[in-house]
Amino acid sequence: MSPTYVVVPQWQGSVSTRAMRLSDGAEAIRGDLPASVTRLVDVPSEAGDAQGSGVHRYSALLTVRERMSTALDTLPDWALTIGGDCGVSLAAVESASLRHPEDLAVVWFDAHADLHTPESSISGAFTGMVLRAITGEGADGLALGPGAVPLERVVLAGTRDLDPAEDVLIAERGVASLTTDAVASVDALVDAVRATGASRVYLHIDLDVLDPAELQGLANPLPFGLSVQALSAAIIELRAQFGLAGATIAGFAPSSPDAAGDDLSAILRLIGALTR
Repeated sequence: MSPTYVVVPQWQGSVSTRAMRLSDGAEAIRGDLPASVTRLVDVPSEAGDAQGSGVHRYSALLTVRERMSTALDTLPDWALTIGGDCGVSLAAVESASLRHPEDLAVVWFDAHADLHTPESSISGAFTGMVLRAITGEGADGLALGPGAVPLERVVLAGTRDLDPAEDVLIAERGVASLTTDAVASVDALVDAVRATGASRVYLHIDLDVLDPAELQGLANPLPFGLSVQALSAAIIELRAQFGLAGATIAGFAPSSPDAAGDDLSAILRLIGALTR
């Protein structure tokens, strides 16, 4: 069944000076989606505050999580969530996991692991904590309870910028982590997902998993990433081997409307790999 597109122009998870461009990126993608199956989640205009949580803009993030959950609960089938920052995957994975408890793996296509907690994060940005929150660890109100996906069912794919605290966590907890080259080989990625024991996958795609030569509007460009072709091939193979329970595309931060147009063909190719 075709997905419903859930567009969430959230920017509050990022503390970058370019955070508002993430909202622009989500809106740019929305312009090329079929309106009849696209839903827009209203994101607060205000930044919000931390409320002692250790997470910047915590109050706004809570509001978006609640609004997303309401929207996702009414969908007939799976959702392709369009961000915004990576924090939009919190409610999206929660919804998919509640539909498929004990049978869902999360493949985290991202240059960053996003495995911090408020205690380990230097920046306080939720975009760097969201995957840890998905596993049930982190700030109250954001860390998942029911619907949490344990670390043993998480596969990091194309991650190449880790902080020391994340390195320690990955080593101590045995988190599966594949290099860009391993992801491009596809077989290693399929094997890593199969080793989780899950039969369904949620695919989180932060566009910074791509090489900067592939896309201009990356919020956090890092060299030695995947090509659009390699990422598309990985998505298609995962869909062939496992049930797709949902997906996110996040991290699009174009510098201008014209620059957004230059990148949209690559993003639409990834959307095609997820939906065709």
